[in-house]
Amino acid sequence: MDEAQARSALAAAGVLPGAAEVARLLALGENAVFAAGSLVVKVGRDAELFDRARRELDIALWLAEAGVPAVRAAEPEALLVDGHPVTVWHRLPESVRPAEPRDLAELLRVVHALPSPPFELPPRDLLGGVERWLRLAGEAIDSADAAYLRERRDGFLAAVGAVTPQLPRGPIHGDALPRNVHVGPGGPVLVDLETFSADLREHDLVVMALSRDRYGLPAAAYESFVEAYGWDVREWEGCSVLRGARETASCAWVAQHAPSNPKALAEFERRVASLRDGDATVRWYSF
Repeated sequence: MDEAQARSALAAAGVLPGAAEVARLLALGENAVFAAGSLVVKVGRDAELFDRARRELDIALWLAEAGVPAVRAAEPEALLVDGHPVTVWHRLPESVRPAEPRDLAELLRVVHALPSPPFELPPRDLLGGVERWLRLAGEAIDSADAAYLRERRDGFLAAVGAVTPQLPRGPIHGDALPRNVHVGPGGPVLVDLETFSADLREHDLVVMALSRDRYGLPAAAYESFVEAYGWDVREWEGCSVLRGARETASCAWVAQHAPSNPKALAEFERRVASLRDGDATVRWYSF
């Protein structure tokens, strides 16, 4: 999905008070995110994401009722427009500063203290998107690299199922990064709720450990995250398994952008090579 396709679906949805052409594009990934006036609209890449979009609205309502600082839905139902899921959200105030790892940790403590919601949350399907992302990459990536990632995925699927958690299972954010926290005048709030799951709490903590090891997060910033949360997941023997699974998923996620973006292809190839070589010191770059 490119911007033109997303804008076409946005226009057809008719959820904005003004013309879709003037809505500001905030992000373009699995979702195109547009802002206009007091609203934000998310347009999903394809119909496969419709159930996830509907669940994200349920999650937003549940978090609101629990008093968790998080983005709020402006419309209760998701639409399916020209094969694209469309959801409408209240626009957050302008940020007062970038989110920091400590902000994320404090919100995760709140989420990890929640009981299960009155509806079923899925397990964290960390590796479930690998096949779709590789399929979207098509011939833009080396077929041997795609086969390698599929084999690696299968191995980690079994390994993740065998780990013994340190923390109790329960609700998790699922993609716990500072970029999914917005710090407005009222403080930090969670955004991008679509990966909320019921699973190992460690999933949320391994993300930041990987950020430290792969993406250049300064050690001091990681320590502030650990201090605010109260535990360092790297002390847990299962950390390397969840880290390896997330690396596999993150590598395949970049692949879907390779057909239209040479920088994505270069980043994909860098990541695959580092995994093949077993070199955990190779720096990865956010995309």
